[in-house]
Amino acid sequence: MKRGALLAVLPLVFGTATLLTQSSQSAPPSATPAGASHTKPYGTAPSVDHTKRYGMAGSVGSVGSVGTAQVESKGTASKSDGDLWPSCWAGNDKLYAANGDGKGFSTDGDFADIAVSEINGTPGNLSGATISKGDQVGSIWSGAGYNRKPTGMVCVGDTLYLAVQDLALDFNDVPAATILKSTDHGKTWTWDRTKPMFSDHVFTTIWFADFGKGGALAPDGYVYAYGLDGNWRDSFDDTVADPQSVFLARVPKNKVQDRGAWKFYTGAGWSSKIADRKPVLTDTRRLYAQTYGTNASNLSVISQGGVTYLAKQKRYVYTSWTEYTFEFYESPTPWGPWKHFMSKDFGGYPWSTSKYGGYGVTIPSKFVQPDGNTMYIQANVCPCGGGGIGTSVYNFNLRKLVITPSTNAPATNLPGPDNLAAPASGAVAISKSTNSGSLALMNDGAKTGSESDFDDEVKGTSWWGYEWPARHKVNNVEFTSGAVSAEGGYFTGRPRVQVKQGGAWVEVGSQTVSPAYPGDASAGANTTYTITFPVQETDGVRVIGLPGGTRSYTTVSELAVRYVSQLADGGFEGTGGGKPAWLFEGTAANGVDRGLGFAHSGANNGWIRCTCTGFSDLYQTVPVTPGTTYTFGSWINASANLPADQGRFGVRAGTTDLASTTFGAGTGYVHHEVTVKIPANTHEVTVYAGFNAPNLDTWIQTDDFTVS
Repeated sequence: MKRGALLAVLPLVFGTATLLTQSSQSAPPSATPAGASHTKPYGTAPSVDHTKRYGMAGSVGSVGSVGTAQVESKGTASKSDGDLWPSCWAGNDKLYAANGDGKGFSTDGDFADIAVSEINGTPGNLSGATISKGDQVGSIWSGAGYNRKPTGMVCVGDTLYLAVQDLALDFNDVPAATILKSTDHGKTWTWDRTKPMFSDHVFTTIWFADFGKGGALAPDGYVYAYGLDGNWRDSFDDTVADPQSVFLARVPKNKVQDRGAWKFYTGAGWSSKIADRKPVLTDTRRLYAQTYGTNASNLSVISQGGVTYLAKQKRYVYTSWTEYTFEFYESPTPWGPWKHFMSKDFGGYPWSTSKYGGYGVTIPSKFVQPDGNTMYIQANVCPCGGGGIGTSVYNFNLRKLVITPSTNAPATNLPGPDNLAAPASGAVAISKSTNSGSLALMNDGAKTGSESDFDDEVKGTSWWGYEWPARHKVNNVEFTSGAVSAEGGYFTGRPRVQVKQGGAWVEVGSQTVSPAYPGDASAGANTTYTITFPVQETDGVRVIGLPGGTRSYTTVSELAVRYVSQLADGGFEGTGGGKPAWLFEGTAANGVDRGLGFAHSGANNGWIRCTCTGFSDLYQTVPVTPGTTYTFGSWINASANLPADQGRFGVRAGTTDLASTTFGAGTGYVHHEVTVKIPANTHEVTVYAGFNAPNLDTWIQTDDFTVS
């Protein structure tokens, strides 16, 4: 049983956006006879790839895939009244939209459970008029206890089609839906008044792929329709199962109201039997598993939304929502494979006029800008729910979304002192959530502010980071905390660094933190911790951990990311599950002594040992700047069987030694040091320590490597 808040008061619908692409690699499957099974189309995937739970998940190497995305924390109101607002852009250049529970764009008119408006203007300067409402727009099929709600609209030239469902007055089940048609720009509507097109809670929340003005960008002669079973969003009282899958159908453009002409995607083709349908997207995640107060919890993420085709990216974008988040997915085709690329988390209630989410999330194609990257999300908020922000956003409400496509080129940045997350870098700040609605302070150069991710969730993970549309080499993160109190602001235990690889977040190995992070409130306010790790080539980096305090949240005042000349884990004290900083070559045994008392300092040290011949060494590649002089040092203890001058510590570029020093048997740790000026066009060198084995039991212990 879930606890309901805002969405249990009025019918709330959070958006969905999806993109269709036609090419030799992803053409829609051909039409098939009823019940027939056909070859699986390219790119088919029955479930969403959500290996990355939050933030961007760009599908590397896929043309047009999302690299970064940013959405405003608040919208711009219009002079209108109502919610939901599915829309379409007609051939006459007008935008038409349908709302639930309101007056539409004629705010001096009467209230209706459903209304259709004609909209003119551009974002921030919209005007319009209500052109039909109430009984002019659909039937109620399910009797008392249900109202009409618009869920999707599509324009085929200047012909309008509107999907309308029966929604329970408590918003917790959707038993029936049908599709209306207008040939006079929404003034009058026709439909089969004898029965609904869809019933029994099957495919009863319907929206359409938006292919631009009059559907001009459509790849073929079909209208593509997406549908949910059961309910239009999470059913708070579990009257019906929560929707977790999206289904797809298509129908010839001139037969949209002919139920017999509909074909449903089966995973291997198209069938006229609705029972043959298979999901094109399944996402079983649950968000806000537990909250501190009475806000809704344990929320499914698939909800009524919209589908918009972005021609520049050749991408479909589906926008869904939960009570507190917007959920974004992308695909190269209508049927997948779908990737979850962003979750915009607005936190639990109360919201404010500067930060709020909403429902009915769609991307009207009319407002996609010529660059193909800038667009506007429509989402609104019920005035009578838990949001606590009044009636100011219960209207056709737009906010900017900017998507930057990813690039697949290798990283080219060179080591240096610059912050790779500076505002001019193209970095997009990310976090689990943000209490103020803005992450601008993370890279403003100041370490005196504070932003928290307090969001009323009893959460087990908190993070702060950045994403880029292109790959960068990184090996150093400076995390500065914000305010700290008994309620939170700090990590419990040690914060860790993760990087994004192929769209998934993975933990980096051999991480060290300086100063040592205490893992409790003594971490302090506005205190900087530097986390170093081996060089990573990535398009995203974040500091992540378990939030502390009685309200489980962390804070940040600044987060810098760098690629610098440094050794990683010089003392062998690093943690993390990724690739180690130190690699090995040769035939000897090797490893790390952990807490055995053999270290020069700290708890650990490296070692090499064998009864063998040949050269074996531990080594690490270090980024450097040409023309710069560096001094490399290490502490080494060698066993009695090592002959004089058969041990070697040095620096090489490729296979060429730039500087080295030899050693033999010792009775304890000895410091070794070499100085080298980096040759022109050399941006990395290899530091190594090893020995030529005399075929006797011989070992060395290494510790405290440095570079300066």
